Amino acid sequence: MAHSHDSKADSVLQQLNRYQSGRLTLFLGAAPGVGKTYAMLVRARELIEQQQHVLIAYVETHGRIETEQLLQDLPIIPRKQIPYQGHLLEEMDLDTVLQKQPAIVLIDEFAHQNVPGSRHEKRWQDINELLDAGIDVFTTMNIQHLESLNDVVFQITGVRVKETVPDLMLQRIRDIRLIDLPVSELLERLHQGKVYVPEQIQPALHGFFNHSNLTALRELAIQTVADHVEIDARENFASQGQVPIPLNHHVLVFIDNIEQAEAIVRAGCRIAEKRMAKWTVVAFSHSPSTALTHKNEHAQNNQHQRALERAFTLARQMGGMTEMLYGKAHANILKSFAVERGISTLVMAQGNTTYTIKHMWSQIFSMSVLQQLLQSKVPFEISVFTLAPVTSGQLLKSRPKIRVLSFKESILVVLTSLVSIFLARLGEFYLGIEELSVIFITAVVFVAARTRMIVAVCSAIILFLAYNFVFIEPRFTLQISARQGVITVLAFLAAALIASRLASRLHEQVIALKAANRYNSIMQDLGLKLSVAVSSSDVLRIGKHSLEKNLNAEVWLQLQDHETLITNTIEISEKEQISAAWTFKNQQSSGRFTQTLTESNWWFSPLLASKQCLGVLGLQFDVEQNLSIEQKQLAESMIDYIAQALLRTQMSKALEQANVTTETEKLRSALLTSVSHDLRSPLAAMIGAAESMIHYRQDLTDQDQNSLLETIQLEGERLDRYIQNLLDMTRLGHEGLSLKRDWIGVDELVGSAVRRLNRYMPQVNVQVSMPIKDLSLYVHAALIEQAIFNVLENAAKFSPEHTAVEIEVYSPDPQHIAIAISDQGVGIPEAERQRIFDMFYTMQRGDRGQFGTGLGLTIVKAIIGAHQGEIIATAGKNNQGTQICMCLPIQQISA
Repeated sequence: MAHSHDSKADSVLQQLNRYQSGRLTLFLGAAPGVGKTYAMLVRARELIEQQQHVLIAYVETHGRIETEQLLQDLPIIPRKQIPYQGHLLEEMDLDTVLQKQPAIVLIDEFAHQNVPGSRHEKRWQDINELLDAGIDVFTTMNIQHLESLNDVVFQITGVRVKETVPDLMLQRIRDIRLIDLPVSELLERLHQGKVYVPEQIQPALHGFFNHSNLTALRELAIQTVADHVEIDARENFASQGQVPIPLNHHVLVFIDNIEQAEAIVRAGCRIAEKRMAKWTVVAFSHSPSTALTHKNEHAQNNQHQRALERAFTLARQMGGMTEMLYGKAHANILKSFAVERGISTLVMAQGNTTYTIKHMWSQIFSMSVLQQLLQSKVPFEISVFTLAPVTSGQLLKSRPKIRVLSFKESILVVLTSLVSIFLARLGEFYLGIEELSVIFITAVVFVAARTRMIVAVCSAIILFLAYNFVFIEPRFTLQISARQGVITVLAFLAAALIASRLASRLHEQVIALKAANRYNSIMQDLGLKLSVAVSSSDVLRIGKHSLEKNLNAEVWLQLQDHETLITNTIEISEKEQISAAWTFKNQQSSGRFTQTLTESNWWFSPLLASKQCLGVLGLQFDVEQNLSIEQKQLAESMIDYIAQALLRTQMSKALEQANVTTETEKLRSALLTSVSHDLRSPLAAMIGAAESMIHYRQDLTDQDQNSLLETIQLEGERLDRYIQNLLDMTRLGHEGLSLKRDWIGVDELVGSAVRRLNRYMPQVNVQVSMPIKDLSLYVHAALIEQAIFNVLENAAKFSPEHTAVEIEVYSPDPQHIAIAISDQGVGIPEAERQRIFDMFYTMQRGDRGQFGTGLGLTIVKAIIGAHQGEIIATAGKNNQGTQICMCLPIQQISA
């Protein structure tokens, strides 16, 4: 009942969320040309005649005359023109639509990608914003643009569709309309030029528009609409408190009799094939309920697991799905599962007809699963098969032996009885307890909570006899003197039996719940640990530890580049290597517990992620150990998690390398440009001064000659700095785009840059503030020193005379060190502070006045970026001048 209320509440909440916002109507087609836009415009005209406020935001007619005629006289919002690469492109004017607030807006091409510079990258995001604003939207889409079908469409047509819509948007659809045409009629329209212009007809016929492609796409469109209709119908039923009625065929095969599991799987497969339906095989987990289980019961459990695994393997080979269920209320759990999955037919075998004591007991005192399902009036068909009985030999092998109390169970019962008698005697003599039956009932509950039902019943009978023999008058006999005593001991026996039964059932439910939750807890723990892994080695280490801990197996891992996790500790034989190589090549499991290369002692599984094999993982279990279905599913899920984490770390590493490459290329580009600009200026000055000295020396005074020589010296020093800068930074590219880092003190970097500046500009006063001593960075020392010098030189050039350039070094957080250089010049307007780092950007005021070519700060930004740092320009102290702050990470040396 609680589950029914929860389902109803969830359905009502989902419908409220859908209807409180704008409502989305999708006109869906299998291919271009089926008439989606035409049908949308026809519906719009009908609504306008009904005095609805309808506007057209974007409709693409593709030159089709019938569609253009429908578009006449309709209220259209002019499109917005966006400049892009020298062209003006038209897009929907989203802001105008939001401003006009129509009741319904028509927007063609749901999957369209907007022009760069638009508010949203995709048109479905525009539509999402309109729906959130409460505006109803009509839109069109072909089935190949649905994200989840992208790979399927590629396999069908050989064309990879780039413009897609996420399936999540389908949850916002209020109405979906399938615009369908027979394939022959669509091809006829194509030949008539009603789909494409004449020059595009032949390429379309030889590519996307062939008969087989269109037929397959039409089937996909029909299935998508059918699935949406079924989901909508089930939500409506659930919101009204009714049991959902399945609309699609889905066969559920229930394995109840393990002796005939494979036979019922084959029968269910035949039914599913006849009805062209998908099918699922389910069974309830059968695990031992206590550590005191008899060895015969362990053997029976192993036999049960092996038979169930064979049945599940057979089902998967025949195209079915498999799933384990947990719990003791089989009928209720099975009904809930069938209703949630939209099952149309339940296939099960007729109950066991062998007359065992257990069978006769269940027939008398409880109903079978089939009887309970029929009594609950389930909303699906139930097909019951009477399968051929097993032979007597098979019965002897499969029927469990009569299980009596094991030695451990007998000891537990005897010790519990003796302790109960002892405690009751103490309570009677020293505490004056009169109702001693409570102690014995507690003992029965204790035994029932730790063992199986038969042990609890035996314990209840033995404790009942002990209570009667020792504590009921006349004592030390089984006689009862008073009528009240008879009622007391009978009530005790009944209470003990009921308590033992309830405690035993509760214990079984707890065991089943633990088995059901163990998978989730293990996967959650593995997922959390893998989420913080930053390298492939971390992923492999975490995965190895988790597999060994939870599966009790040895682990062997090998990545695609033959990088093994355990070097020279686990060696596999040549036979195992062949099995591992086969797994990697064919991307399928092999070895033990499979049907391929079964002589191997290892179970090899591929590490698959995004349809690529990243490596192979091997597991070796004890020779006598057999994997249960739950253990195998757990292992497969853990392997899949490890593969996904490996792919994530590899992609992160590739992205980081791409960022470094990008920053290095920017740096290299700046250097090349510096060669052609910054080097030419001092060379021209030096050449000019030297020519003047050669040709006009006799006409020049000593002061003029000294001035020219001073110019040659200053420009030579300037050229020397540029060449040093060039050599340091080109070394970055020469060493394979890697920084030659080392630990160096910040005071040493700043001091070296200040000394270089004093040699070049001795008149400049530099004040250094470093409140925290012994700050160090792991950087390329020459590059960072050059960056500090460039910013210092820039600040010195634009500071007024007799003012100081200030350097402040501090640590904004434990992971970064900031070097801030301030001047007291005119300053840079806030709107232009970011642009000063652009190449060749110069200003006619402020810090970038009449000096430089606009490359100094560009090179500094490239250096800081290559070190994964950040550089920003802000106003100086007291809003005077400019402060340029370089923030660098304190990167630890990797072990």
